[in-house]
Amino acid sequence: MIWHDLQDPNSAELDTLAEKYHLHPLHIEDCRHGDQRAKIEEGGDYIFAVLKPVHITEAGEVQITDLDLFLGHDYVITVQEGHCPAVRTYLDQLHGAPNHARADQLFYKILDGVADSYLAPLDWFNDTIDQIEDVVLEKPSPTTLQRIFDTKRGLIEVRRVLGNMRDVASHLQRLETELIQRDLWPFLRDVYDHLARNMDMVEMQRDLLTGAMDIYLSSVANRTNQVMKVLTVLGTVALPSVVISGFFGMNTKDLPFLESPYGTDIAIGLMVVSTVGLLLMLKKFDWF
Repeated sequence: MIWHDLQDPNSAELDTLAEKYHLHPLHIEDCRHGDQRAKIEEGGDYIFAVLKPVHITEAGEVQITDLDLFLGHDYVITVQEGHCPAVRTYLDQLHGAPNHARADQLFYKILDGVADSYLAPLDWFNDTIDQIEDVVLEKPSPTTLQRIFDTKRGLIEVRRVLGNMRDVASHLQRLETELIQRDLWPFLRDVYDHLARNMDMVEMQRDLLTGAMDIYLSSVANRTNQVMKVLTVLGTVALPSVVISGFFGMNTKDLPFLESPYGTDIAIGLMVVSTVGLLLMLKKFDWF
């Protein structure tokens, strides 16, 4: 069994392998044009699969790459488009493992490694959602809302990839081919179960993000209501002073205490007494 591991889809070696193993030109074209949908197709005497590894960059962006596989009777060809550190490390580990006796076993191990590589991005989303939930409770801001939108957009991309990968695993279980022996069928079902579990985790994370957005909107509404409440209380407290000062500021004769030398003191006292009385009444109604 021979394993051809190519890291450059535009290399001339891929053309040589295509001629040697009679690979279909459309499959070679898929290898050299990225952003393909995860799929599996049967060639003349081989199986062609497109897998979709996911990587989270240091900037927190979701990066989706392609890993193309050709499975023949006595060979496996892998063509990696883009750079996914987790998958590249795993492939290097497979190179260092003992020689693989069968091509379908190596094909399964690569498929299983790609399925397991989704755990790291999902853990990153879990940590991000936990941070968002803490922030929306303590100090919600427009930056937090933008972070919620960005995280939700990334989860949508991961969900789309996982959905296609689950279809690939399901299709593999239904293939009637001599290239995959029956003793590998339980292992393929295990890969399908892992992808289905990851899909369930993504759905749970989307629900958590939706809940975080609801909490954010509630927090903003509560802050607005609190501000309006304070402004209303301040305006109400100042109302007696405004009324009394306006009353004594009218240009009419014969107002109370107009001729008294203590008129100013009496007016100020009325303002203080009415304001304190109003504060006591608002406190009794538990307005603040």
